[in-house]
Amino acid sequence: MRLIVAGGGTGGHLFPGIALATALKRQVPATQVLFIGTSRLLDQQTLAGQGFELAALDCGGVKGLGVIAKIRSLLMMPGAVLEALRILRRFRPDLVFGVGGYVTGPVLLAAWLLRLPIGIHEQNSVPGLANRWAGKLADRICISLPCVPPFPPAKTVQTGNPVRQEILAAAEQQKPVADKPTVLVLGGSQGAHRVNTLMMEAMEKLAGSHPSVQLIHQTGPTDQELVAQCYQRLGIEAVVVPFIRDMAQVYSRADLVVSRAGATTLAELAVMGLPTLLIPYPYAADNHQVTNGEYYEKSGGCLMFSESSLTGEILARAISEHLHNPEELHTMAASMKTMAMPDATDRIVAECLRLASHAEQHL
Repeated sequence: MRLIVAGGGTGGHLFPGIALATALKRQVPATQVLFIGTSRLLDQQTLAGQGFELAALDCGGVKGLGVIAKIRSLLMMPGAVLEALRILRRFRPDLVFGVGGYVTGPVLLAAWLLRLPIGIHEQNSVPGLANRWAGKLADRICISLPCVPPFPPAKTVQTGNPVRQEILAAAEQQKPVADKPTVLVLGGSQGAHRVNTLMMEAMEKLAGSHPSVQLIHQTGPTDQELVAQCYQRLGIEAVVVPFIRDMAQVYSRADLVVSRAGATTLAELAVMGLPTLLIPYPYAADNHQVTNGEYYEKSGGCLMFSESSLTGEILARAISEHLHNPEELHTMAASMKTMAMPDATDRIVAECLRLASHAEQHL
C-alpha cells in the first residue's frame, strides 16, 4: 500500500493524517506514506520524528485574503498542480487522502487528473473551502461531526476524528494522583494571544484565593516569555511552553482544560474525558469553532464562552467554581467521554483499504 496524505498548515489538519498513516502501517506493515504539506515550520515540527517523508508544495490559500493576495495565490495554482503531478507520478500512490488546508486543492486535482482513488476527511462541523471543493472530486468523504452544509450522502460516512495512538493509550491508563489541581491551557498549535491574556487576567484574580492550582500553558511562540513572567510574579507554579509535543502526557495530568474549539483538540479531549472551558476562535472560517463547540457542549462535558464578552474575572470565576467542585468535574468528565469515537482511525483505515482495493479490481 502506498499512501499520500495531503494537508497541513495547522496541527488540527496534520494530527488526523498522522493517526491514519500510523494505523495503516500497523495494519499493513509494508505501507509507504508520503505527506504533502506546506513549507511552514509547523508542518516540519509536527512531522519530525514520525518516520514519514514530507514534500512541501508552494501554494497559498484564498479564504479571508485581500484581492492582491488572492490573485497571487491563484497565479501559483497551476505551478502547484504541475508539481503535485510530478510528485504523484514519482511516488505512484494507491490512494491520495486529503486532511484539509489549502495545499489539498492542487494535490487532489492532480490525483483526479491521474484517475487515482481519492478520500478526504473533514474535521470540522462546517467544511472548509478546500474540502467543499475536494468533496466534488473525492470517492469517499469521512466526517468527524455532522456537517453544514452536508456533503453528498451517498459517499459520506461519519467516522469521527482520528486521535493519535499515544493519546488513546493514555486514556486507558489510570490518572496519576497529584497534590494540586492542574489546569491545561491550549490556544491551538500556534497559540492564541487573547486566550493568553485572559488567562493572565484570570490568574491575577485567583492567585490569592486559589494558590494551590498549577498550570500547563501552551502559549504559541510569541507570548511564552510574557506569560511565564506573569505566572512567576504571581507565585503560580506553571509550565509555560510555545508548543506541546507530548500531548498524551499533559492530558493525563490535567483536571480542567481551557481551550479553543478546534475539532482535533475536541476529539482528543473527549477521548481523555476532560472537562473543558471552551473559548472558540471568533475569526475561524465560517465560525466553525462555535459550531464544533455547540456539538460537544450538548453533552454537558464542556462550557462555551464567547471571546468578545469574556473577561478575566468571568474566566477566573469559572475556573474557581469547577476546581472547588470535584463532583461537578467528575460528571463533566463522564459526559465528555460519551462524545468520544476512539475507533475513528480504524473506521477511516477501513474506508481507505476499501477504496484502494476497489481501484485495484478495476485496473
